[in-house]
Amino acid sequence: MNQQAPRRPAKPYRRPKKDPVRILAFEALRAVDERDAYANLVLPPLLRKARENSGFEARDAALATELVYGTLRRQGTYDAIISACVDRPLREVDPPVLDVLALGAHQLLGTRIPSHAAVSASVELARVVLGDGRARFVNAVLRKIAQNDLDTWLERVAPPYDEDAEDHLSVVHSHPRWVVSALWDALGGGRAGIEDLLEADNERPEVTLVARPGRATTGELTAALGEDAGLPGRWSPYAVRLSEGGEPGALDAVREGRAGVQDEGSQLVAIALANAPLDGPDARWLDGCAGPGGKAALLAALAAERGASLLAVEKQPHRARLVERALAGNPGPYQVVAADGTRPPWVPGSFDRVLVDVPCSGLGALRRRPEARWRRRPEDLDDFAPLQRGLLREALHAVRIGGIVGYATCSPHLAETKAVVEDVLKGRGGPAVRAEWIDARALMPGVPALGDGPDVQLWPHLHGTDAMYLALLRRTA
Repeated sequence: MNQQAPRRPAKPYRRPKKDPVRILAFEALRAVDERDAYANLVLPPLLRKARENSGFEARDAALATELVYGTLRRQGTYDAIISACVDRPLREVDPPVLDVLALGAHQLLGTRIPSHAAVSASVELARVVLGDGRARFVNAVLRKIAQNDLDTWLERVAPPYDEDAEDHLSVVHSHPRWVVSALWDALGGGRAGIEDLLEADNERPEVTLVARPGRATTGELTAALGEDAGLPGRWSPYAVRLSEGGEPGALDAVREGRAGVQDEGSQLVAIALANAPLDGPDARWLDGCAGPGGKAALLAALAAERGASLLAVEKQPHRARLVERALAGNPGPYQVVAADGTRPPWVPGSFDRVLVDVPCSGLGALRRRPEARWRRRPEDLDDFAPLQRGLLREALHAVRIGGIVGYATCSPHLAETKAVVEDVLKGRGGPAVRAEWIDARALMPGVPALGDGPDVQLWPHLHGTDAMYLALLRRTA
């Protein structure tokens, strides 16, 4: 008579360990996916709440930030790797499960966290936020991913460069193929340049401060930060770069609005417009797309030093309030108005200098908003085009004959830069406005690699700035 082997006693149920850092990172990714939120807006309040309620330390906040931004930047690469490890199309995997898998993949392939710890922590996260059943699926997939390092995976999942260069770059550098194509067209040149640019898009950007002239100095900011935390700007005379660990909000000058956080490329655009040679009066300046207020605050400070006034215009009332906050305390005369720059309330020819930093795809700021690369579509450019041309056309009408207009955009896409300016000057889509180009390169002294002119395109990999574009135009009739 066969005797059955005694049954092993069932393992007692173990509650999953709650890891506040990884739970916070998961919540941030879900907000980005579900609400089309931006990580740079979602993460700060989550971190603030965690510090208040969970005793988050600086290292916890740093890890949570790295997990969120690193996962978003490398999402395309991780999706390709995860797809090779599951038995169904990714669209059939629930988005919350994909978020946990991507967080795990980033820990395995993009950080120095040991593999066993990365898998274990991710499975525990899955048990907390997904349940035991789906946690087993997460465990199986991550164990497959852990079998290879990133380079080995890229050899497996990315097509060879010689067979499909754009798709290869898309997978290796985690940008949608259409974005790779657009950036390559704008940049020109060979493989090295585009790879350098795509790699720069995946790096954590420096935080840069602006000392608003007449209100604060770079010396004051560096002294307040300390020698180890504050570094001189590369190009702007008003810039201070923060090393890791510097906290802008801790500075009196920032809290009082005498200084602010502003990319150096954005500073250079405002400075170039302010310094463009001008005959005749120089008393009235206009920022026609002023929200959220960084350039407007710098322009207002520069205008005040010359006795000029600034009118800052923003269509959306809530963004106009942000502009008011940014300009509060400026010593010179200024006014903030909620108005549509394509249907202006002012008399044509009213201003001496006009800046329009137009709404755009944001492809020049992918370092700061990595999720934008996955959110934007090529057809979005068609939606922006009429607005960009309308704003530039009205800006040229707003300035007096002999006055200066700066057309700026945080995108290097040719459809949002040169094409807009040329269409307006040639009367495509509306009446032509007579204006001449000004060589903007001369107004960025010391900045290298500015191209053939007369317009300027800044680049993350060449200048350490966002990919800001600037065209300067003088109205001639």
